[in-house]
Amino acid sequence: MALYLAYRFGRLIGLGREDVAHGHAELVHRTQQLLHLPSEAMIQDAVAVIPDVYELANRYYVALHFPVIVAFLLWGFLARPRAEYAWARTLLIIQTSLALILHIAFPLAPPRMFPEWGFVDTMAVFGPNAYGGASASVANQYAAMPSLHIGWAVLIAVVLVRTAPRPIAALGVLHAAITVVMVVITANHWLLDGIVATALLGLGLALFPAPGRHRIHVSAPGRLVTWTRS
Repeated sequence: MALYLAYRFGRLIGLGREDVAHGHAELVHRTQQLLHLPSEAMIQDAVAVIPDVYELANRYYVALHFPVIVAFLLWGFLARPRAEYAWARTLLIIQTSLALILHIAFPLAPPRMFPEWGFVDTMAVFGPNAYGGASASVANQYAAMPSLHIGWAVLIAVVLVRTAPRPIAALGVLHAAITVVMVVITANHWLLDGIVATALLGLGLALFPAPGRHRIHVSAPGRLVTWTRS
């Protein structure tokens, strides 16, 4: 609830900063070109030959993001050891909190807002549209950096691979892979948005490894570093 309220507060701060968000998008676009990352627009063009691919991608993007993370937390709370659930919850809080800070500090327009660069706004053209009608009042279209769609999906995959039975872990990895593809196809996020979200998860993992693994413990600031079991 606290994270949700922070998200709503961040959305209010983002109002009226559209010009800043578009300027940041130009910066991200140039950075991706310098890094020779794949072009999201070219990927959109490549999959256009698949019937109804855009509508399917939109539905996956809109319909599964929150239900999957809720189901993941409920499954962990009800069916997994307490230590595993607490670890996953802590990772989610760290990743999401840092992401909300970036959403406020670095508003970013998504690729779909730039048809001049070859992007297609698949939600507006093919539907369903998560940012039209009544849903537009609660959605922050400029909270693109980082991508919590990708960040949460990768978090689920990492936790399930480390703690869950193999069939369930495989489902988590599949969901993460599909989410990355759907995010790119719908042009709702830049590739860098997903990379940053994954990096935030990496920070959380460094601070809080899986139960039973080693973590860094600093006994005195700047002096002694020891390894203990978590």
